[in-house]
Amino acid sequence: MKISIVEKVKTPFVTKEAEIDSPMEHEVLINVKASGLCHSDAHLQQNDFGLYPFPIVMGHELAGVVESVGNRVTEFQVGDHVVGCLIQYCGECESCLSGHTHTCQHPEKTLRKPGDKPRLSMKDGSSLTQAFGLGGFAEKALVHQNQLAKIPKEMPFAQACLLGCGTVTGAGAIINTAKVRPGDSVAIIGAGGVGLNAVSGAKIAGATTIIVVDIQDDKLEFSKKFGATHIINSKNEDPIAKVMEITGVGVDAAFEVIGLPVTSKQALSMAKRGGSAYLIGMHTPGVQTEVDGTVDFIIPGRKLEGVMMGSSNLKRDIPMYANLYLQGRMNLDDLIHQEINIDDIQRAYDELDEGKIIGRSVVTSF
Repeated sequence: MKISIVEKVKTPFVTKEAEIDSPMEHEVLINVKASGLCHSDAHLQQNDFGLYPFPIVMGHELAGVVESVGNRVTEFQVGDHVVGCLIQYCGECESCLSGHTHTCQHPEKTLRKPGDKPRLSMKDGSSLTQAFGLGGFAEKALVHQNQLAKIPKEMPFAQACLLGCGTVTGAGAIINTAKVRPGDSVAIIGAGGVGLNAVSGAKIAGATTIIVVDIQDDKLEFSKKFGATHIINSKNEDPIAKVMEITGVGVDAAFEVIGLPVTSKQALSMAKRGGSAYLIGMHTPGVQTEVDGTVDFIIPGRKLEGVMMGSSNLKRDIPMYANLYLQGRMNLDDLIHQEINIDDIQRAYDELDEGKIIGRSVVTSF
């Protein structure tokens, strides 16, 4: 089968032929129909986080059809339409049993044990790493059932694949982590795929002031399709001062979706007294953000919180967002910038880095 791999850190995505094993125990073999290009995979390509050995198969936004199942799979059957999610949870630890599967203490239990035959291997028999247990940049994927959610068969695959990362992270940060309520005010820094899903989440949650901050006018105008009520080009004006002008006191919740120290500090400063700032974007390892404990936190009573996958429960949230889309209440159609072939992944990531893409590129041809 065809796969796209990154052989070493800072090398491009290349298409190769590989072998995939049959499902064991709780594993599900999926015929991949769509796989989204999330910026997090580009971060993994360009930075050595020490998470995985290379070569590696990325692609953690996948949707497809169940082709076969392991002998201990209870939730899925052949023909089901599913979405994969990079939340890996064991279902047995304290975090899982308390309902916080996104902070599972033993995500490795969704993977094969040392000594088992690898799920993926090259033609010469050498093993390949599946990033986040998924490996969606491939014709087929072998995934633990805990990382999959069933979706209605009416849901188109290109839109469905976005649910497993961009949507659960962006909308989930609003709905689950911050628990935004009707009438609240929010600021969202970064109008990429995750940021636009956060805008959608804020609209669904009933926020009446939804401020989007970016440096590209086309992205800012685009965010209005998802529910932005105010836009700020931070290259042309002070975003903190503008937020204060719009709200008078700052926002109830500010969300940083880029992963930079300067924008992280801006998010904190945009929050009103007693408000909160949430960090969603992946920061480069070793890069630190300086804050003043007294001025930034104690006197204004603000809170700062990191967001892991929108505090989501994938089994509950992915079907919910799918139904919201089918009801016309969540905009996923405009998120799809282009549908591409597996051979075009590196080109699409280059275009993303150059600011040519708004929303998501999605692999739909293998």
